[in-house]
Amino acid sequence: MKNSENDSGSRQRMLESTIALMRQRGLAGAGINEIVRHSGAPKGSVYHFFPDGKQQIVGEALAVYAGRVAAFIEQALASERRPPDKLRALFAAFARRVEDGDFAASCAAGTVSLDLDNDLENLRQVLAATFADWRELIAGQLALADPVEGASFAGLVLTAIEGAYIRCRAERSSRPFSEAGEWLARLLAGST
Repeated sequence: MKNSENDSGSRQRMLESTIALMRQRGLAGAGINEIVRHSGAPKGSVYHFFPDGKQQIVGEALAVYAGRVAAFIEQALASERRPPDKLRALFAAFARRVEDGDFAASCAAGTVSLDLDNDLENLRQVLAATFADWRELIAGQLALADPVEGASFAGLVLTAIEGAYIRCRAERSSRPFSEAGEWLARLLAGST
């Protein structure tokens, strides 16, 4: 049993390290050697747990990360009743998140997307599904009368989140989240 617990711990540490590295440095900065160094796991264990190598560990780490972000989004949006207030709460939560990471960590899905090339089709599909799930979650919480407009608006919200991460890192400020949240909330209030 003890060996199984150690195996599980090593595997989990590698996934957590992969997430952290992707959030800080994208796909290019989450190489096998970096993952091993960051996690403290033996190098051989990477191929034991992830026989398909980097793409497998990145894909699995993105799935874990996507679920956590979905829960984060759900919690922030559910904290308010009115759709404009839901948006303000969501962007305020992301502002705190970027501040807590000292402006050094972005969205893992966004950073990995920037590193995609043609031979990473399976990761592109994972990312597209992740963004689609988040968009659907946001649209469901905002519950606009027209579902097509709701999905489109949720896409705009998601685009603003990803863009705000970039500006926050460059400017070392959470203001891009605050500004985007306020403008989107006003836009939504004016359209309903």
